[in-house]
Amino acid sequence: MMKVNRNDTKPIWQQLLDQAIHNITSGNWRPGELLIPSRELAQQVGVSRSTIQIVYEELVSRGYTVTSRRGGTRVSDWNQISRADSDMTVGPPPPQLPLLDTAVNQLHDWFRGKEHMDVEIDFTPHEPYLDSHFQKTWRQSFLHASAETDLSSWAYGNPYGFEPLRHQIQRYLSLERGIHIQTNQILLTSGAQHSIDLIAQALLREGDIVSVEDPGFPASWMAMNFRRMKVVPVPVDEQGLMVEHIHPDSKLIFVTPSHQCAVGVILSAPRRQQLLHKAVQDQAWIIEDDYDSEFRYRGEPLPTLFSQKPSNTLYLISFSKMVAPGIRISAIVGPAQAIAQLAAVQELTYRHLPIMEQLTLAHFIEHGHFMRHMRRARNVYRRRHEAMAKAIMASGLGRRFTLRGIETGLHMLLEAEESFDEVEMTHQALQKGVRVYPLQPYCMESKRKGWVLGFAKVDEATIERGIYRLAELI
Repeated sequence: MMKVNRNDTKPIWQQLLDQAIHNITSGNWRPGELLIPSRELAQQVGVSRSTIQIVYEELVSRGYTVTSRRGGTRVSDWNQISRADSDMTVGPPPPQLPLLDTAVNQLHDWFRGKEHMDVEIDFTPHEPYLDSHFQKTWRQSFLHASAETDLSSWAYGNPYGFEPLRHQIQRYLSLERGIHIQTNQILLTSGAQHSIDLIAQALLREGDIVSVEDPGFPASWMAMNFRRMKVVPVPVDEQGLMVEHIHPDSKLIFVTPSHQCAVGVILSAPRRQQLLHKAVQDQAWIIEDDYDSEFRYRGEPLPTLFSQKPSNTLYLISFSKMVAPGIRISAIVGPAQAIAQLAAVQELTYRHLPIMEQLTLAHFIEHGHFMRHMRRARNVYRRRHEAMAKAIMASGLGRRFTLRGIETGLHMLLEAEESFDEVEMTHQALQKGVRVYPLQPYCMESKRKGWVLGFAKVDEATIERGIYRLAELI
């Protein structure tokens, strides 16, 4: 018998519907059983007939009952199928993706190391400096952007990205990096890995040969491998990428010319010209990842490859290092035709980026918060960079290692001899409360050894303390 609880906050029809579904699913009302006519059931329960009609209509629409003019409303036979499948408690297994599993494990090792224990001093090369002042100004931009935006901003957006933000990036690149472009040459993405994945989908074909720096940026070759490109490592020396070792059939060359990812060297002027000439001659793309060149400690940032050869270069800019990784906004800059194809793939697979972060960043840049943050961060980095270099030399580590990559960026390399036991020494450093980042996860075939040390997240006193602890180990 169905009952109504007048003290229940649920509507009466919902109470009765829940009871009817329970009776059907528990087997109290069997398949084919005729339900009591709505008028009669309404009298039994003490509700209006229209309430019972609502319940019966819901049962039919959800497939629990079937109805006909002459046969009335009967319980459907759905639960017989349900019982037949009751023993099947495990769903279909996902396919085996060995490339994905391997890449993700390698990515974790590169990003945090094999041992994820908390430590007192973390020389992470992956994260920038953030403080309460940044948080305050970002919150202000967020609130202003929320208040000023109109309803049209919340519709499906442009796959290229929010137009006012692309305009702000265009202006910044023109003033600060010497890159003069139109907004249709900018595509917003959610990070370097997203950018690389889009490029693989839109501008390459499965099996194409891609040349990458070795040591280099692990996510670049992992993303290309997963898209089934043939990734070929190219060694790096004191002048950067060894262009003469690039595979002759490469369709794309990934390079970090302003501050080589891992080793930290600058791609020399002759090598730059050699690389640009090769790209034109072989009709290959260059991905120029300019991830931290804004932070240079000797002179102005170096000219970009894109400003010299825009027809063959895809320039990557990311706000992960300049502002914060959490906002997940970056951009690909390139020839209009290539960017249009990338935007088409973006529209098909991702549609567009979330709007609120784009609105906030546009306001953050337009109202001067971004450049003030950059000036403040540069001053912090300059002090920490100097503290790191001095501590390395004063502690004696400079006699045991070769210090590289000190002109630009947020990390430097302590390179060791090939006999150096990276794994054991990194583990011992952890035991002393210091996390360092071995060079091995940055390498494909290279046998180079050492530690990649970041200083953006560590203050000067902590840098000195951490470096002297490492010196004690050595």
